[in-house]
Amino acid sequence: MSTGVAEAADQTGSAGRLSGGLLRLATCGSVDDGKSTLVGRLLYDTKSVLADQAAAIEEVSRRRGQDGPDLALLTDGLRAEREQGITIDVAYRYFATPARRFILADTPGHVQYTRNMVTGASTADLAVILVDARNGVVAQTMRHGAIAALLRVPHVVLAVNKMDTVGYQESTFTAIADEFAGRARELGITDVTAIPMSALTGDNVVEPSTRMDWYDGDTLLSHLENVPVGGDPVSKPLRLPVQYVIRHPSQQRQVVERWPAGQLASGMLRVGDTVVVQPSGATSTVAGLSVLGKETDSVWAPQSVAVRLADEIDISRGDMLTAGPAPQMLRHITATVCHLHDRPLRARQRVLLKHTTRTVPAMVDRIDYRMDVTDARRLPGQDGLGANDIGGVQIRTAEPLAVDDYLENRRTGSFLLIDPQDGATLAAGMADARTGDQHLRQ
Repeated sequence: MSTGVAEAADQTGSAGRLSGGLLRLATCGSVDDGKSTLVGRLLYDTKSVLADQAAAIEEVSRRRGQDGPDLALLTDGLRAEREQGITIDVAYRYFATPARRFILADTPGHVQYTRNMVTGASTADLAVILVDARNGVVAQTMRHGAIAALLRVPHVVLAVNKMDTVGYQESTFTAIADEFAGRARELGITDVTAIPMSALTGDNVVEPSTRMDWYDGDTLLSHLENVPVGGDPVSKPLRLPVQYVIRHPSQQRQVVERWPAGQLASGMLRVGDTVVVQPSGATSTVAGLSVLGKETDSVWAPQSVAVRLADEIDISRGDMLTAGPAPQMLRHITATVCHLHDRPLRARQRVLLKHTTRTVPAMVDRIDYRMDVTDARRLPGQDGLGANDIGGVQIRTAEPLAVDDYLENRRTGSFLLIDPQDGATLAAGMADARTGDQHLRQ
């Protein structure tokens, strides 16, 4: 569950190491809560829009008879969006301020596209959940809150938008913020910042509002620039899923060496480090590292690297180089899944499980419960999960997998379930590696 855009931005390994670092955020909210306008306001007011693009938006808005630029058009990358007035896919935006760089995942608001939020939020450090000040907290608000909680998004902003429609009333904002805070605690969300704003008029998005003097907190942009980015993958144990094995001629040894290569999911790797190859358990020492064809002494997540090992070891795509605390080697996985496909996921269903670069046959042993995402209740006795359902499952794999608990490592603790018949992605899963094999032994 990673994003090509995010990975591309990280390949140099430098984006997250600039002054304020890199913040990945996802925006979500119900239809017509003003999400596209909010994203457009962020881009427009931070001068992150090209001059010709801004001019085109202003011209289109004038032709429509609008007084000011329709900022929602800035986020409409697809013609269908413009024609229908809806956002139909996850769109990634990259922008920067003098304080920090941002990758923003703009996810759709319709209930049937809830699964798209899973994609957008899977790598996010922060989720912005919009509510319309006139409607307050609705079912979709809590659905997005539940997904943020399940995906362990560290920070949540409750953006109480359209304050201009309720006369900028403090009492309206306070009631909405208090209700969400209480229900967020039930979901296990520990960090919530509520901000009253109007994306249409620009109040408290980038510039402080002059109409809500009762609010003395940060604007949305100020909060985004200053929120601490925790969970640095570099600080976690080394995990390098092997994507390719490069055959490389050795001039010194007159042999063809085999260099495992891939993108570091977490941790650092230095020449001289001892690594363990999973699942074989073979041990070797790093004799050399190559990034973009150049030798280097060290690499860190999420850089891609080719590794020269001191020993000839049988290693192939799907193996994982590890160091430090070892991952769990599991064939029985307890997990929470978000079902993404229109065809239901059934107990005893045969699937393929894709974990990092390894894909193995598997079976959904049973479905423990389906979650009511509006209040986080677990509804047991389910025989299947439908599209957008979130539930707990037991999975048995044909081969052992090196799995971390999703709480500890979002990259090596997540996986996809795939239909072996047509290759369709069925569900995204988050492993509870603490109880996987233990659960089935009971």
